[in-house]
Amino acid sequence: MAAPDVVWKGGRFGQTSRRDAWWLSPSAVFLGFSAFLVYSTWAAWQNAHYTFGPYLSPFYSPEIFGSSPHALLGPKPAWYPSFLPFSPAFFILWIPGFFRLTCYYYRGAYYKSFWADPPACAVSEPRKSYLGERSFPLILQNFHRYFLRLSYLVWGFLVYDAVRAFFFPEGFGIGVGSLVLVVNVLLLAGYIFGCHAFRHLVGGTLDRISEHPVRHKLYDCVNCLNARHMKWAWASLFR
Repeated sequence: MAAPDVVWKGGRFGQTSRRDAWWLSPSAVFLGFSAFLVYSTWAAWQNAHYTFGPYLSPFYSPEIFGSSPHALLGPKPAWYPSFLPFSPAFFILWIPGFFRLTCYYYRGAYYKSFWADPPACAVSEPRKSYLGERSFPLILQNFHRYFLRLSYLVWGFLVYDAVRAFFFPEGFGIGVGSLVLVVNVLLLAGYIFGCHAFRHLVGGTLDRISEHPVRHKLYDCVNCLNARHMKWAWASLFR
């Protein structure tokens, strides 16, 4: 049986001739993102319970300033404004936060789920004009490539945390937290090393990538990860 024709006629918001439950995907993404935003905000503002023994919460790593033994530069600095709430997470979370915000996959996801631009293919959106990503604020999406480089630095610290999580005061050991931190860095590796911007960095600047065997092989590896970029993005978000 042939699939029914799908025609977008425009008109009022949500109008479409589609017969499937097109609203399920954007609704699920909206709920998933919202749940993560609430949880991450709560976790960052706590400024407590983020370290235990050799474990350090990924939300707080690297801990630049803080009261735990993991702090790189000691406790809260004297220059920090007293009228502002303090949390070590504030110094670092903006990097992975903006990296995900400007990610090519996440753009398409929250454009549909939060902005309804459009809510789904062949479904009317609540506006008649489209300015694209060449004007403010969406032109800021171009900073994604820079947040990618900063994210690799953060990932490096997370790898160090994962290795350190196997060394307890009594010596080498394996705990649940050790395994969680290892899984975390593996999922994040699949996400950030499969990034579209990293693929361009590896081979997108070459006219004939086949003439560069090493970069060609690396480019193929990035493509392999990139094919499942959406899955890596979600898995690493809720690790």
